Amino acid sequence: MESIWSQSCTIPQRQPLTGDLEVEAAVIGGGMAGILTAFLLQEAGCQVAVVEAGRIASGQSRNTTAKITAQHGMIYQKLLRTLGAEEARQYARANQEAVQAYKALIREKQIPCDLEERCAYVYGSDAQALQEEAQAAASLGLPAEYAHHVPIPVPAAGAVRFTGQAQFHPLKFLRHLSQGLTVYEHTPVQQVEEDRLMTPRGCIKARHIVFACHFPFLNVPGLYFARLHQERSYVLALEGAPQVEGMYISGEAGGWSFRNWGDLLLLGGENHRTGESGKGGRYERLRQKAAEWFPGSREVACWSAQDCITPDGIPYIGRYAASRPNWYVATGFQKWGMTTSMVSATILRDMIGGKESPYARVFAPDRLETAAIPGMAADGGKAVKGLAKRFFQMTTQAAEEIPPGEGGIVLWEGEKVGVYKDKDGSVHKVDIRCPHLGCQLEWNPDEQSWDCPCHGSRFDRYGRLISGPAQEDIALD
Repeated sequence: MESIWSQSCTIPQRQPLTGDLEVEAAVIGGGMAGILTAFLLQEAGCQVAVVEAGRIASGQSRNTTAKITAQHGMIYQKLLRTLGAEEARQYARANQEAVQAYKALIREKQIPCDLEERCAYVYGSDAQALQEEAQAAASLGLPAEYAHHVPIPVPAAGAVRFTGQAQFHPLKFLRHLSQGLTVYEHTPVQQVEEDRLMTPRGCIKARHIVFACHFPFLNVPGLYFARLHQERSYVLALEGAPQVEGMYISGEAGGWSFRNWGDLLLLGGENHRTGESGKGGRYERLRQKAAEWFPGSREVACWSAQDCITPDGIPYIGRYAASRPNWYVATGFQKWGMTTSMVSATILRDMIGGKESPYARVFAPDRLETAAIPGMAADGGKAVKGLAKRFFQMTTQAAEEIPPGEGGIVLWEGEKVGVYKDKDGSVHKVDIRCPHLGCQLEWNPDEQSWDCPCHGSRFDRYGRLISGPAQEDIALD
């Protein structure tokens, strides 16, 4: 399960940090947000270093569908209603300027990354709602209009069309942009104290520290674990499917997304909260749709992505917490990580450089919007449920009942544990307690991983950490 971006582009390896270092700014995370932030800071004359736990773009940036757009679903009517015209306009302008910033940067630096200008569409079954969304977006200065015809196989009453948006190859872009940066790979940050980052083989002292690591791994200050949840989605790359001449996403739950890359069509969907995959079958349902809509097409790749979601749908970009004025954060990008990575980089560059960003207020991490309270309550309820399951939901299943090549929670010597059984019958045990905050992990049969339904940490079938906020493995043998 490797994305077409990973299959078609290799980024040269960097060495891990060995020894102590002092810089003006340290960026945690070598994905799109981290590399863009470091690049803009360096362009502004700041001495900066990036530390990455794995490889550059080894997290979510390699699994994106790579749409660069201010079209973020059916959001602009909601923003006008909940935030008012001024802050809704801030959000719209920040994202549309990010689209233009990508185009200008790629053109100026002559970055070969398959950039193509495309229209972005959000389609749905309610024509009136789509027309009102188009009017709301246009009133905020966005290039939005209502489109009656939607040239995709999904029945739709119409769509909101944003002109002048873009798509690209994210790893080709990052390979070029990271060339002149100081990046330390295989250098996980284990602890952060004031102006110091502790890693396994050295300490970095920095005046400014940026958390651009998808999900902030420190619980305090900031309490981001209580203000974020994570969702997964799935993608097929299809050969022999038609050109759709645009980027499409459903404005309704359970819909599908489409875009082309060269001769391939990317079909996405099957979203769900991380840790709540049920009985699986996500890829199979995508394949059934591909066979129905594009008979004769052939699957050449499949992969999945993980998105951080805030309760009000707006990313957290800015100061990490009032008690840490020189810490900064960029997280909660939902499905729009490419565009909001650029928004984050420009806002954080300005803040670190002592300039006032015109868009800082709407993205401020310390906001508490009334509209976000139901979402926060729902996320809190999920966390309580995940914690309670560990103590109160029993299982009578035995390891012998797990089929080869599968995993599940079983009773082992009187205790609940997770087991994965190899094809040869070898059993691998894991602790079902997520090391982040103790919620019960669940088996994801589609990706053969152990996932946390509370905050989205993930571990492979053998218990090795895939992604946080957890910071350690769960293997028991």
